[in-house]
Amino acid sequence: MKTAIIIGSTGLIGSQLLDILLESTYYDSVITFVKRDAGKEHAKLTQHIIDFDKPESYQDLVVGDDFFCTIGTTIKKVGTKEAFRKVDFEYPQQFASFAIKNNVKQFLIISSLGADKASGNFYLKTKGEIEDFLKFSSFESVAVVRPSLLLGHRNEFRLTEKTAAFVMKIFSFLFIGSIRKYKPIESETVAKALFRIAQKNLKGFTIYESDEVQQIGN
Repeated sequence: MKTAIIIGSTGLIGSQLLDILLESTYYDSVITFVKRDAGKEHAKLTQHIIDFDKPESYQDLVVGDDFFCTIGTTIKKVGTKEAFRKVDFEYPQQFASFAIKNNVKQFLIISSLGADKASGNFYLKTKGEIEDFLKFSSFESVAVVRPSLLLGHRNEFRLTEKTAAFVMKIFSFLFIGSIRKYKPIESETVAKALFRIAQKNLKGFTIYESDEVQQIGN
């Protein structure tokens, strides 16, 4: 039996993944790190309420087998590029470093379609930079999942994203061949794929594009 660790467990994908982990027979313990009480109780669940900016207070708590990083935000939500980078690069890097130190074997992360450290787009550049950090880390296994536009119910309303999702869903039948990875994907499908990829425990660094995530999660 294994222990799963997850940050981002209150988000769109993370909350669905948490439910899957708690009901799974593969894990007898699930550890979450959150800013405030998520109000979720389960016999397997250990919730650590932390200040993410005080790593010395939780570095020794990052102990387990499979680390799932589903944390993420938007520049619009947090207000600045610096605040966005803190959530999407600094926190994942911080937790990954602690996980390596504490002998966690596998790290799985939600990235983005088009992630590239050389991109002129700040969002995609940041996603590419955390991928690059993980690529050269000492985990036995790293899985990077790059979903396309996510479909699913968020706690906050994002008009642009909602509109794009509506239009793309209508024309999803057009996403075939070389552009099929751009087809919108349900958040639940991504959560299921993350779980299933973790059970493969492939050695080395592997990137899963959105169309492959779709196949694994279905």
